Amino acid sequence: MEVILLEEVTGLGTRGATVKVSPGYARNYLLPRKLAIAATGNTGNLFKTLAKQRETRDAKLHAAAEALAARLTGAHLTIPALAGEEGVLFGSVSPADVCDALAKRGFAVERRQVHLEEHIKSLGVHEVAIRLHGGVGATVTVEVVPQ
Repeated sequence: MEVILLEEVTGLGTRGATVKVSPGYARNYLLPRKLAIAATGNTGNLFKTLAKQRETRDAKLHAAAEALAARLTGAHLTIPALAGEEGVLFGSVSPADVCDALAKRGFAVERRQVHLEEHIKSLGVHEVAIRLHGGVGATVTVEVVPQ
């Protein structure tokens, strides 16, 4: 069965490539996950239409991400947390906590966009990377203070 790939599939091909795969692989994996469309009849035109729609959607998301990154750059968050006398937290500050603090400041950021190497477990000032759409990112300063 021939299919046109809508996304890059490892070991199979890149977006827009017409490849021949087994019918079961196409029917059970590629087509339900919208990774490909069957290459029959007029699907070449359908692929072009879908590609144009994806490009306009990606352009809008990229522009919105750049605007949000410009607003986020230099943002300073203060997160209160319970801590011992030596500055070690009872628990930790997770990406969800950073996301909540950003939401209180009016920034619409999802938890999966907040990237921490590991949870913050001490008081002080920490740099947190926010990765938005298409490689656009920003860095915010998070100050963890005793509660």
